[in-house]
Amino acid sequence: MKVLVTGGAGFIGSAVVRHAVAAGYSVVNLDVLTYAACLDNVASVANSPLYAFEQIDIRDRPALDRAFADHQPTAIMHLAAESHVDRSIDGPGTFVDTNVTGTYTLLEAARAYWLSAGKPDNFRFHHISTDEVFGSLGDTGLFTEDSPYAPNSPYSATKAASDHLVRAWHETYGLPILMTNCSNNYGPFHFPEKLIPVVILNALAGKQIPVYGAGENVRDWLYVEDHADALLTVLTKGQVGRSYNIGGQNEARNIDIVRAICNILDVMRPKDQPYADQITFVADRPGHDLRYAIDPTRIRTELGWRPSVTLHEGLERTVRWYLDNAPWWQALQGRSGVGDRLGVSTQR
Repeated sequence: MKVLVTGGAGFIGSAVVRHAVAAGYSVVNLDVLTYAACLDNVASVANSPLYAFEQIDIRDRPALDRAFADHQPTAIMHLAAESHVDRSIDGPGTFVDTNVTGTYTLLEAARAYWLSAGKPDNFRFHHISTDEVFGSLGDTGLFTEDSPYAPNSPYSATKAASDHLVRAWHETYGLPILMTNCSNNYGPFHFPEKLIPVVILNALAGKQIPVYGAGENVRDWLYVEDHADALLTVLTKGQVGRSYNIGGQNEARNIDIVRAICNILDVMRPKDQPYADQITFVADRPGHDLRYAIDPTRIRTELGWRPSVTLHEGLERTVRWYLDNAPWWQALQGRSGVGDRLGVSTQR
């Protein structure tokens, strides 16, 4: 199998690249290298004969056509996307351009390639999405594959649009697709503008640790290496045209995640005062969904997949990784917007 991974220099994409190469697959990493991408994320496999890199924008149809012709992939795993909710509030156009137009362009290039190859039975277009397309849950309930779409942020709206495009290209044109919607990921190589890296790095720097609102928002946390394993399981075992929700079954309030990280840091890198003293509650972001939680029954019963890492284990591994890899995150802190409060400039 040769897998073309879009966004393979990003957080989740790089985990997929590393995992796929380790599993013996040939991998083509296709990434335009935006502010959130980092080729250091795949340095461990960069010299493998199974790995190739192409710096290509998924909106560039001629470049995509060339990449398909040159590499002849068996499967596409589409992870390239703008993904930071706060940035989508300040600049939604970029999200529409990449997540909607980019997905459309990639679908058309993939369809042309599939047709020119004679519609091979083993070809797959695997679209990787988010549980945020389903909107916000109340205190109870879980997202299933049949949950109605109700996105509340520009980011989730553009991911919902891309999901619909992928589904339509299967129903209308017969393109053999797979879809997955995942819960919040965390782990090594997480770009330092997201919640868990912000907590770790602000704590280490002695800065305020910002918590939106009262910190009551609930997320279902999924360790990124588990997610990569699930994605390859769906790619190799999933039923064409079917969607699979991937969750860690690790629900926690944001404030509890923040306090857990502080407690771990108190043990791993102790100082005179508890890190939790740095926690500061700040104004919530507009349209902040209250709760996400995934029912993973389908992927468990049909494909036999389940997460291997508990939330506490994953947080310990993540904190240790950031402590041991300061040069990686220090090199990213000067990138545009990192460390700034974004997503507060809306006018109603």
